[in-house]
Amino acid sequence: MPLHKGPAEPQPDRRLALNPFYGEANPVGGMTDAPPRHRLPDGPLPPMSAYQLVHDELMLDGNSRLNLATFVTTWMEPQAGVLMAECRDKNMIDKDEYPRTAELERRCVAMLAHLWNAPDPSVAVGCSTTGSSEACMLAGMALKRRWAKRNADRYPGGARPNLVMGVNVQVCWEKFCNFWEVEPRLVPMEGDRFHLDPRAAAELCDENTIGVVAVLGSTFDGSYEPVAEICAALDALQERTGLDVPVHVDGASGAMVAPFLDEELVWDFRLPRVSSINTSGHKYGLVYPGVGWALWRSPAELPEELVFRVNYLGGDMPTFALNFSRPGAQVVAQYYTFLRLGREGYRAVQQTTRDVARALAERIEATGDFRLLTRGDQLPVFAFTTAPEVTAFDVFDVSRRLREHGWLVPAYTFPANREDLSVLRVVCRNGFSADLAQLFVEDLHRLLPELRGQSHPVSHDKQAATSFHH
Repeated sequence: MPLHKGPAEPQPDRRLALNPFYGEANPVGGMTDAPPRHRLPDGPLPPMSAYQLVHDELMLDGNSRLNLATFVTTWMEPQAGVLMAECRDKNMIDKDEYPRTAELERRCVAMLAHLWNAPDPSVAVGCSTTGSSEACMLAGMALKRRWAKRNADRYPGGARPNLVMGVNVQVCWEKFCNFWEVEPRLVPMEGDRFHLDPRAAAELCDENTIGVVAVLGSTFDGSYEPVAEICAALDALQERTGLDVPVHVDGASGAMVAPFLDEELVWDFRLPRVSSINTSGHKYGLVYPGVGWALWRSPAELPEELVFRVNYLGGDMPTFALNFSRPGAQVVAQYYTFLRLGREGYRAVQQTTRDVARALAERIEATGDFRLLTRGDQLPVFAFTTAPEVTAFDVFDVSRRLREHGWLVPAYTFPANREDLSVLRVVCRNGFSADLAQLFVEDLHRLLPELRGQSHPVSHDKQAATSFHH
């Protein structure tokens, strides 16, 4: 199937009709003329007319503040919005032309290196990205290149590199393995273990393993993977076999939660085996999409040949990225948020979000119709399924009925070895207040009598369900 395909022949009554009051002149013409939808119009429109056409169509999108599926930030302060508007025309890649924007990026990297306990934050290296997916790709490239250099006598001959991770990883890791020809070695779920098992991870490693990915905050249920235990299992593997397997921590969400709420948890550069960490600035980094960050413990973990240094517009520009041109607005917004909140501010925001998640999970459990898999006490995210005795409806019915009230709550089936388990997941973010959580519970209570009265679950397409596209 092609990635994109053109639309079918437009129907005569499916024009983008203009309300004549939107026009700045000649309202009669606005009643009869309308631009085509799938080809460039012959002439221009007044700016307000063009705006209103686009604005009206976008009203049919869901309300992002009521979207409990996405991890992505949906609220920022007006001042952040003003700063982003002031920087949206600055090309982030032109560091020579926009040196202050580049300096703010450098400061953000230094702040994250300090936050994640790099041995020497002054020498830790990192960069901004368009999101965690790009950051994961960069980290994976560094792992593969380091492995290839160590195994130059066998690769690219007969050796095939592999990457060990849990089946619960975000889809970007599947893309990395596909695009960069790396064998994915996935540890399946077992029973009530929904993420990577340290012993199973070590057992899958061999001389062709470029690294192990540990996820600090699974998208399936919000739980942290045991990074320290994974590192310990790999330490034991090295003692037995001599294999030295690095760990990358995919901290898309948890790397901006754990440092503030779980300070006793050792998951970061304090573990010598952790070579790199990524996070999403646009998730619990509290910035609008899209910005991510990738950091390496030291320059030794990032092969120099991956860093391009080009003479661009009169300046020497080192860059490590899959994307090139992108606005500086999100990086500036990240620096603004770091400056605005500080450690105590982040702690307050994340603690409030976790409190909302835990309280909401308890109230859902109290209905008696649902069983919690997680409780929002790690990431402010929890997953739940219907109670064993519930036969009149399933999680897909609940998701469909909540959507009628504007709430977007994903229902999906777990992957390998737990395909029997279908769940709902709620992501609590800054801006999803206790008041909104109360409204959510009230709507759920209104729906439950009707759902309980069904004779059986309504048909649905389980194959269309998903949990990790955000």
